[in-house]
Parts: sequence; C-alpha cells; structure tokens
Amino acid sequence: MTDELHSTSHVRVGEQQRSLQEQLRELTTTAQQTLAMLRSQQDELRGRGMSLPPLVFERMNGMDARVQALATESSSAQMELRQLRALAETTALINSTLDVDDVLNQVMDTAIALTGAERGFIMLRNSADELEFRVARDIDRETVTSGQFSLSSTIINQVVQTGNAVLTDNATADPRYGEMKSVMIGKMRSILAVPLRVGDVVTGVVYCDNRILAGVFAEYELNLLRAFADQAGVALENARLFEAAREQLAEIARIRDLMTNVFTSIASAVITLDNDTIITSFNAAAERITGRPAGEMVGASLWDALPNPSESFQERLLAVYRAQTSEQWETQIDVPGIGQREWKITLTPLRDADALMQGVVIVLDDLTETRQREAQIKSVRRYLPLALAENIHSADLTAIGGQEREISVVFADVRGFTSFSEVLEPEDLMQIINTYLGAASDAIDLYEGVIDKYLGDAATALFNTPLNPQPDHAARAVRAAMRLVREVQTLHDRLPEDQRLYFGIGIHTGLAVLGNVGGSERREFTAMGDAVEVSKWLQENALKGEILCSAATAALVQDEFDFEPVAPRKSAAAARLDMMYRLLGRTRRTSDMPVVRAVPDAIR
Repeated sequence: MTDELHSTSHVRVGEQQRSLQEQLRELTTTAQQTLAMLRSQQDELRGRGMSLPPLVFERMNGMDARVQALATESSSAQMELRQLRALAETTALINSTLDVDDVLNQVMDTAIALTGAERGFIMLRNSADELEFRVARDIDRETVTSGQFSLSSTIINQVVQTGNAVLTDNATADPRYGEMKSVMIGKMRSILAVPLRVGDVVTGVVYCDNRILAGVFAEYELNLLRAFADQAGVALENARLFEAAREQLAEIARIRDLMTNVFTSIASAVITLDNDTIITSFNAAAERITGRPAGEMVGASLWDALPNPSESFQERLLAVYRAQTSEQWETQIDVPGIGQREWKITLTPLRDADALMQGVVIVLDDLTETRQREAQIKSVRRYLPLALAENIHSADLTAIGGQEREISVVFADVRGFTSFSEVLEPEDLMQIINTYLGAASDAIDLYEGVIDKYLGDAATALFNTPLNPQPDHAARAVRAAMRLVREVQTLHDRLPEDQRLYFGIGIHTGLAVLGNVGGSERREFTAMGDAVEVSKWLQENALKGEILCSAATAALVQDEFDFEPVAPRKSAAAARLDMMYRLLGRTRRTSDMPVVRAVPDAIR
C-alpha cells in the first residue's frame, strides 16, 4: 500500500511539473508574440505619424526577460528536485541491502550521478586501519581498476585526517594542489572528496573527479554529496556489521558441525546429563553400546537408557553430583537385548564457563571383546615365538577352536640320544638336550614357526597355522631345517666330541586339523592328521644331519632348493609314499644354465 501511495505521489508531482513547464512555455511564447505584434503596430503607426509610448516596449521587454529568468530558475529547481529525489531514493535503496559490495557500487554510482563526475572511487579503512580501494566506477557505471586512477594521496589524507570535504573547480590552477605531481600528471580539473563517517569516526572517503571540464562541482554538489555520504557511511557500516555477523555465524556453524562429527565419531559412548539426570546428548557409540536409539533417549531419564543400574552405579553417580569429583570403575552388566557385557564407566562433572555444575558426563567403554581377545591371546602365547606373540593382536584368533588347513610340518629328532643318555648324569643330560632343543627352537623362531611340542629329544614345528598364516610356509619350513643343521654344526665347534649329536629331520606339506585339545584345566594347541604323521615317518627315515622332504613339499620349493630322490629306508603306516627327497641345498642354477629338475614330473 505504501509503495502504491509513493508511486501515486510521484505521478502527481510529475504532472504538476509538466503543467508548470507548459504554462511557462506558453507565457514566454505569448510575451514574444505580443512584443512582435507591438513592433508591427509601431511601424504602422509611424507611417501615419503616430507611435506607441516607449514605456510599453520597456515593460514588455522586462516581462519577457522575467519570464525567461523564471523558466531558467524553474529548470534549475526541477534539476535540483530530481537530484534530491534521486538522493532520497538511493539512500533508501542502499539501506535496503546488507551486501557490502552492492552498497559500495550503489553509493559510487549515485555519487557520480548526483555530481556529474566523470569517475569516482571509494576507499575504506581495513582491519589494519589502513585505507584501501573498495570500488571504482565511471560515468557509465562500469568498474574501473584502481591502477587506472592517478589520484592525490595528499587530498585523500587531508579528508581523512581533518574530516573535512575538499572541493576544487580546477585543481591544476588551484594554488593548494596545482604543484602536486599527481595533479599535474593526471591533468586533473574538478575534484570533490568527502569523508564517510560513522558517528564521529571517519571510516573512508568518497572521491569524484572530472579530468576534462573545470567548474563541474560547486557548493551545491558539495553539500549534496556530503549529505549523501553521511547516509552512505551508516549503510556501509550496517552492511559490514551484517557481513561480520554472517561470517561469525558461519564459523560457529562450522565449529558446531566439527564438534558434532567429533562427538559422533568417538568410539566411546558419551552421555551427558543435566542436574536432574535427564539425558541432554547421546552419541552414536552410546546407541551401539546400550542398544537404545538417540532419538528416544535425548530428553528421557538416564534410567530409561540403563533400566537396571546396580546400587554401586547409583551410589557413584550420586557421589559425583554431591562431591563434584570423577569416578571410574569396571563392571559387568546385563544389557537388555544385548546380553552380558563388561563396561568401563567414567563419571565426570559437567561444568559451564563459570565452573558451575551443570550435570554429569558418562563415558562408557565396552571391554567385552577386548577381554575375550586378551583371554585368547593369553592362551596362545605359549605356542608362539616372542616375535609372533607381539603381533597377534591383529590376528584372527577365532580359528584356534578348530580348523582344517594346509600346513608344513618340521619333525626333528636327535640321533643317538638313547645310548648317549646312558652315560651321563641326569643334570648333565638335561643341560645338553636343552642346548640342542634350544637350537631347534631358535631356528624355528627365526622363520616364525609355531612349536607344536617337545617329545623327549624331538621337536615338531608348524608353519601356516591360524596363529602364523604364511603363503610361503613350505619354503619357511625348509629354511628353518637348514638353519637347524647349521646351528648344530656351530654347537659342535664348542662342544666336546662326546657331546656332539645330530638331528634327523622330516618335512611334509599337507592338510591337518588344528586347534586346542585337552581338558578345562590344561589345553594345548596342536595339529592332527597325515601332515604330522608323514613328517614323523620322514624323520624316522632320515640319517643324522639329513633333511628329507615329501614330494608335496619338494614340488612347492623346487625353484629355490635342489633335491635328489631317495628310496624309503623304513616302512610304516605311511608306506604308501614310495619316494623321499633329500635336500641338497639352495639351487645353484642361473638364468644362463639349463634347468635340471631333481624332482620327478609326477610331483610338480
């Protein structure tokens, strides 16, 4: 409705202005026509010896001059009226937007239009309290780069420091500025610069100039631009404050989103309570650990999330509220819909910025899986070398309950131990046999095998169990056996001749069932099946210091090791194996030598 009235009033004023202009034009025309007619009559009267009184012509000429002056004044007044209306409209417009760049452009375009300037710019104080270009425009409302301006820093600084406007109708002839280098280089004529203020503080400068015409600006343009700049300064400050507030809100939103993401990604359940034990926040981990949806829990009582709290929990929570100190403990709890769980619970006072108690933060860590895994790890440590024991935290231990898989088995037995043991004291005997078994253990550990068991003077090792998965298990088993032979040779260098013993070693690769066996009081991890039996049979066929492999193992490692076939020396349950393969050592073949396979094609 207001806009309609405003538009209607503009129409009426415009109609009145047009009517006044038409009347003035008609009056001027009538006066000129009357004067012309009188002159014509004067000529006719003179022909008859008569004339009009001179006063008539003087009055008519004076009337014509006054009518023309009135028309000029009316035109000037109308121009001023248009400028004032443009000022009012633009002031309302710049106060209708809160975008700083829009306000700057509108202010500059209006200043140029009001003053008739050729171009202009606005400088504002930045956060470092230094003046910087913010917008520069020309008479066609096109943006001008600051590098296209040749301006006088003296004039700008004068306006900023004094807070007074500067007006010169011809800068090159003005004794105040004519000698300035920038004025002479830029050939400046008309210059008008007024301060932008917020209260009593000068926040910037509006500068207008005309390099072609002198006398473009007068006192009227100065006053008009000064009035406009006062309004523009307020509008700019409002826009800047709004922009700063918008940036702060955006930063707050960013921090809020970050905190929400952090809160959501925390692995521990985090529940915050007010002073009445009402839940105020409930993160994703809390949903998972308690089995309750956050949408239902926020705003509900804590006892809705934990319907069966122990007396100890309630007492500790009450203590935190009263004493405003933290509590932490571990407990077992029956979680509805989930079952028996082991929780670590931490209660901490929730305080505001003034350190006033606003509630309690509950942090829940579900230790159930961790405790179960620790129990599994504890049960398998006895089977593993130290290097493997340190890495089993990342292994899948669920298979130790029972699994069939392909493994490589090393069976090593000390040769001549029975006769050797008959001549030694028990203490000496145990010391010597442990020395040899220790060498076997070291060799197996080096290639990350699992010691299955010690059987008197024999040891068995397993490769590629669930505890030590190894794609190259056959090669590791062979390397470990070779290492054991070298370890025994090293022992012989420092042991007396009567204590020098040898291992016979058998290696087989095949399927076996692996898992824990035994009763509730004592359990062992072991392998059962042909893989173990065949390796034992191979060991029984091995001479002292000899390594015998099955065809299956030899086929897997024939590119790395050389073998020669050997007929079985002893028959047993595994008599179905009609050929063994003695390990000769690492292959000496090169890319330039022909490949000679010691392993028959049938086992490849």
